[in-house]
Amino acid sequence: MREYWHSVVLEKDYCNGCTHCLDRCPTQAIRIIDGKARIIQDRCIDCGECLRVCPYHAKGALVSSIDTLNNYKYTVALPSISFYGQFSEEYDTNKVYNALLKLGFDEVYDTAHAAEILAVYEKAMVEKEHYNKPLISTYCPVITRLIQIKYPALIDHIIKLEAPMEIAARHVRKRLIQEGYTSDEIGIIYISPCPAKITSIKNPIGIDKSSIDEAVSTEEIYYKVMKIIDKVTDIKPIQCSTGKGIGWARVGGQSYAMEIDDYIAVDGIDEVIKVLESMEIGKLNSLDFFEGYACVNGCVGGPLNVENTFIGKNRVRKLTKKYGMDEPVTIDIELIPENMEWDTPIKPMPIFKLDTDFKRALEKMAKIEEYTQILPGINCGACGAPNCRVLAEDIVSGNAKLEDCVLLKNQPKG
Repeated sequence: MREYWHSVVLEKDYCNGCTHCLDRCPTQAIRIIDGKARIIQDRCIDCGECLRVCPYHAKGALVSSIDTLNNYKYTVALPSISFYGQFSEEYDTNKVYNALLKLGFDEVYDTAHAAEILAVYEKAMVEKEHYNKPLISTYCPVITRLIQIKYPALIDHIIKLEAPMEIAARHVRKRLIQEGYTSDEIGIIYISPCPAKITSIKNPIGIDKSSIDEAVSTEEIYYKVMKIIDKVTDIKPIQCSTGKGIGWARVGGQSYAMEIDDYIAVDGIDEVIKVLESMEIGKLNSLDFFEGYACVNGCVGGPLNVENTFIGKNRVRKLTKKYGMDEPVTIDIELIPENMEWDTPIKPMPIFKLDTDFKRALEKMAKIEEYTQILPGINCGACGAPNCRVLAEDIVSGNAKLEDCVLLKNQPKG
């Protein structure tokens, strides 16, 4: 089994031991030890919440730089669909895409068109009776990873189709190989709004190997584009998607593109967790589809984006209207890979399991309850754990001591 690679990293030199990230991590993957934050790799889902809230920029994402273009004979830019929302209305989408060519890319591929194709197939799956309902979107890889580690009973509900960026990348690579390039000469570079999508390239979900070679951040590319965009005069038509594909950048856009009615679209990791908990106990079985995003407003809220999430969402809304939400989607047969379904099953990754032996697990659970009752329950974080319950779990697992609780340690004896 290959080692799991994470894009979210910690710059210890910048960390001053504050508890901003500790409080926000949805999987309790962070501890403060010796005055510095540490990430428990098994628990991290690369959601980027710690990047978003750290006032000292001690959290970052491992990304390639645009210099990676020099490593390939022919390079293709795959802008995330949320890339649309980063630029003001004065910059036409085709002008932005042509600015990417001026930066050094040989080709720009409109990823939103691949999303339109995928929506047609997802709708067909939703309309079939033999799938477990509600079906769960995998467009946000954070949600898929969260289900693997915390809600494994919902794995059978996941739509097992490739992401738009993978469909687009596979098509482009196939075409370029037919044109005479070797696979090693081709560099397909995704412009990512978040660390989770970068992680999903290095650790593909449902497929053995990603068709994407590198990922750069939206932030880096945005500022480089803005320096040259006013010099772009020769504009080639590149953008080919309708509003249905562009709408995937914001929460609810995927479901709208699928033309279905019985769905819920939820943004923000805390709200998604509430829905998954309801789904796990069967409360939402009447729904057809669940579209969930870790980031507020969907991918336009990604931590590697530049623009305010609400401004980005509004821009995407205007673009979907401009390019038509009711326009028929032209399906390019050449775009559709031989099979868009996953070729690798995803498995539960139950990192919250106390023990493989049921009896020992019960004993540990009892111990956790015992320590939880002893601890003060004020969840101050001074011990380095996010709350008293998690400290109790760490004590039982051997990763902490009761004396780590500052309040208990300083209590007068006798």
